[in-house]
Amino acid sequence: MRAAKCFRTAIGTAEIHAFTSRYLAALLLLMVLPGTVRPQENPPSQSPERDPYTISVNVDMVVLHATVRNRKGVLVSGLNKDNFQVYEDGVPQHVKYFNHEDIPVTVGLIVDNSGSMRPKRPEVIAAALAFARSSNPEDQMFAVTFNENVTFGLPRDQPFTDKAVHLEAALSRIAADGMTALYDAVAAGLEHLKKGNRGKKVLLVVSDGGDNASHHDLAHVMAMAGQPDAIIYTIGLFDPQDPDRNPRVLKELAKATGGEAFLPRSVRDVIPICQRIARDIRNQYTLVYVPTNKKPDGAYRVIEVKAGAKDRGRLQVRTRAGYYGASKPQPSPAAGATDHELQE
Repeated sequence: MRAAKCFRTAIGTAEIHAFTSRYLAALLLLMVLPGTVRPQENPPSQSPERDPYTISVNVDMVVLHATVRNRKGVLVSGLNKDNFQVYEDGVPQHVKYFNHEDIPVTVGLIVDNSGSMRPKRPEVIAAALAFARSSNPEDQMFAVTFNENVTFGLPRDQPFTDKAVHLEAALSRIAADGMTALYDAVAAGLEHLKKGNRGKKVLLVVSDGGDNASHHDLAHVMAMAGQPDAIIYTIGLFDPQDPDRNPRVLKELAKATGGEAFLPRSVRDVIPICQRIARDIRNQYTLVYVPTNKKPDGAYRVIEVKAGAKDRGRLQVRTRAGYYGASKPQPSPAAGATDHELQE
């Protein structure tokens, strides 16, 4: 039996009262984490002290957050469920629930603080703060800086903040120096996102894409990104003389998770890029489907989403490229078995 799992959503009291009880369950389901939701047999009853953004979901489903732009790159709003087609491994999927609204997000700012980033540091911090100010006021954020070490900038007893001044202090605490442990920083950010309680999870990574100090390797980080837990946006800032620069890594992380990679020519472009990312996050569509493939084989499932509407022209949809399906639970060793028996 798979373990119970509690998922989080962002929904206000006013929204709840706006719908009848007939549609309440569908509305709640729209706000869960991006990804595959696992069954929960006995959801705990909600107590008065429980976080207002927390709900329990007891169905298998895949939740996608999709950005739609027209051929000019302008965000497209006003689409409905019938304008979308979802495919998993080429097989059409029925969109069970659909929504398009600005919901709060858990966001991690992952900022390269190695020696190569020293001259760019003021602009990078300014861009991160511009992102925070352009985001939903109810977003919960944290900051990670990294050289050969990974450091969480907020105090130990403060896992998240919604204050730009706290983020500025978190990003400014350590002098830029040393080598680059990008993979370790992304892995730490993905793990920390799980502690958040907002309806979407996002990482914004600012780096040159190089890595010369991590304990994790790229394959491990890509496998983590392949789990439907977060959307990753990346901004690459490169020195022509840096032999470790690697824009390919930043592109792969973004593409795999439904984010976007930006490779600006000048560090001065980072602020408008961060503002664009904030608008992107706040204008995504949520599509939920129950996969037709029920095999517990742990295989990677490729997702494709298309959108079309009369008089809208050609539309481009960006969402996560896929996810890893559930694996068949492994039988646990028999109770009371000795070490010798297990070895045999």
